[in-house]
Amino acid sequence: MSGLASLRPNYQAAVFGASGGIGAALTRLLAADENCACVHAGARGGLVTSPKIAPFHFDLTDEPSIDAAAAQISSRAGEVELVIVATGILHHGAMRPEKSFRALDPTFLAESYAINAIGPALIAKHMLPLLPRDRKSVFAALSARVGSISDNRLGGWHAYRAAKAALNQLIRTCAIELAVKNKPAVCVTLHPGTVDTRLSQPFQANVRADHLFTPEYSAGRLLQVIDGLTHAQSGQFFAWDGEQIDF
Repeated sequence: MSGLASLRPNYQAAVFGASGGIGAALTRLLAADENCACVHAGARGGLVTSPKIAPFHFDLTDEPSIDAAAAQISSRAGEVELVIVATGILHHGAMRPEKSFRALDPTFLAESYAINAIGPALIAKHMLPLLPRDRKSVFAALSARVGSISDNRLGGWHAYRAAKAALNQLIRTCAIELAVKNKPAVCVTLHPGTVDTRLSQPFQANVRADHLFTPEYSAGRLLQVIDGLTHAQSGQFFAWDGEQIDF
């Protein structure tokens, strides 16, 4: 990944979830991009350090902390050309993706929606106003192919599928409004592929070796997709290889 040529020189980037596998890789690649002036990296802790990385803290389930993070970024940077939400949860403690509707659990459903859909939507609420209106900017939230309703042929994973489908709809709805208020802006969801991180580790047994990506590979491909996006593609859902995924 040689850099994001489609954004203005010395662009500002913000990564929410910068301590996770994909988020950390995205942060490292953006910090290495000579065209990037600063990466505002948000997490609860364990952030990569670099002179070009400006850390901030936020809690995905606490809107005031997201509002405060946006205010902190705005005070540092003013406008931000790239915002990436790299947060998500697939399993937690004893909770695992459901194999049957008989396993549906209201607590796990609520947690999945809170982390996978509501949190990113609240980040959009507070960060979309920071996108410049006179040049290309991108807001991208990591989703998952299993969030595609039309692509669901196997069933199972009810909470994760439903929450990611909700995220896709929330971001698409934001994009429709953004097209009126900020025509050059792009607002999308992205599928990173199956990446070797803690999120996917319990479910990698049946994944072909050439279909299991390193975080660095996935992050690089995602940034290539972002670099090629135009405002006409806002509101859509794209895979790591640029394929548009049906909702």
